[in-house]
Amino acid sequence: MMRRRWSKDSETDSSSSLYQLRPDCASNVPDTKFKIKVGRTLSVRKWQAAFTQQGNLHIASVLSRIQRGGVHPAIRNEVWEFLLGCFDPDSTFDERDHIRNTRRMQYARWKEQCRDMDSHVGSGKIITAPIITEDGVPIKDPLVLLEATSDQGTSQGGSTSSNNGNGVAESVDRLTDKQIIEWKLTLHQIGLDVLRTDRSMVFYEKKENLSKLWDILAVYAWIDKEVGYCQGMSDLCSPMIVLLNDEADAFWCFERLMRRLRGNFRCTQQSVGVENQLQHLASIIQVLDPKLHDHLETLGGGDYLFAFRMFMVLFRRELSFGDSLYLWEMMWALEYDPDMFSTYEEAGAATDRTQGHKPRVKSTRQFGKYERANLKNGANAVDGPVPISVFLVASVLKENSQKLLQEARGLDDLIRILNNVNGNLDAKKACEAALKLHAKYLRKMQGKKP
Repeated sequence: MMRRRWSKDSETDSSSSLYQLRPDCASNVPDTKFKIKVGRTLSVRKWQAAFTQQGNLHIASVLSRIQRGGVHPAIRNEVWEFLLGCFDPDSTFDERDHIRNTRRMQYARWKEQCRDMDSHVGSGKIITAPIITEDGVPIKDPLVLLEATSDQGTSQGGSTSSNNGNGVAESVDRLTDKQIIEWKLTLHQIGLDVLRTDRSMVFYEKKENLSKLWDILAVYAWIDKEVGYCQGMSDLCSPMIVLLNDEADAFWCFERLMRRLRGNFRCTQQSVGVENQLQHLASIIQVLDPKLHDHLETLGGGDYLFAFRMFMVLFRRELSFGDSLYLWEMMWALEYDPDMFSTYEEAGAATDRTQGHKPRVKSTRQFGKYERANLKNGANAVDGPVPISVFLVASVLKENSQKLLQEARGLDDLIRILNNVNGNLDAKKACEAALKLHAKYLRKMQGKKP
């Protein structure tokens, strides 16, 4: 495999130039605090030096750099594929080429299946109006936006005499497959969300980038029938589109991220998917700051639902685009498990990360700092360790504890104070605070054991 060659200029690229904002939106977006720091940020040179001649990655040195200063934007696409478990660090260049090609073909097959069910997939168009009724009757003439090429047409684009007053086709056979109906019912919602996602970025002024985001989310909704599509997924997928040029590669990074997070989106009549993390957050605050916990309960916030958005989109709304990427990669480096790739491969696509599995014997340096602490303290319970994101949210609450105790007299005050965190959150300091809270929490919990 050919090693990628980098220009000297790539070492000095700023994140702001790579994630350019539209001039009319710049004043409404938080400033990016992430800075490339020589000797701390994982650089292009250090990244290349971490590989053997065959392509095996010395993951421990990479994790150490990322935990200190994040990843240089010029190599984020490659680094993230390892952090998310797309590749095993012990694999060779040739092995990764084979895996990549296999995955690209698998994505192409899934996309073709979706295109056979609805011709908008892969057409360069985004639909923002329903194309089917809940009982399976196709709706003619849906509102179709953003054609990738002006001369592209669609079999559903023209009006016909078979429409009734509601635009429902009378002459077309009703669909009976419930899974296809459910999938088609989500397509316009995906389109509406795509049009709202990261619209301050110049990147999404290109119609093909919007349609690429819509296609990936549509395909994912089909292969993960249990979860499908939920609001917030577009915020999680968008960075993958920006970082990875190949649509299939972006899809697989998103699919790996969803392995960690799909439980948040799985809802039943009895519970909300993210409820488990909210309960963990409540327990942590109760142990580390009982006064604040009691105050939140008094205000009616004891269920911690006010933190719902932070968990669902991993602080995307609280940070600039560049800083949210910086936060994510530090979180993933801290949580890194070298068995992640093999665990995911054994489980199959669109499933949860296997919880409570016993890691193979490896040097503890190959694990992220947060994961090492969990292993050392036996915190990897049957349902898995508490994600570091829970301690990140806890650190935000602790940081604003005095303000919440003194000024919050109701839920509106609570939400207002936390909303003021937007744009003021420092990703590096938040991760450091989360690690300290985690260590303190483990000590307290160990002290409670008989």
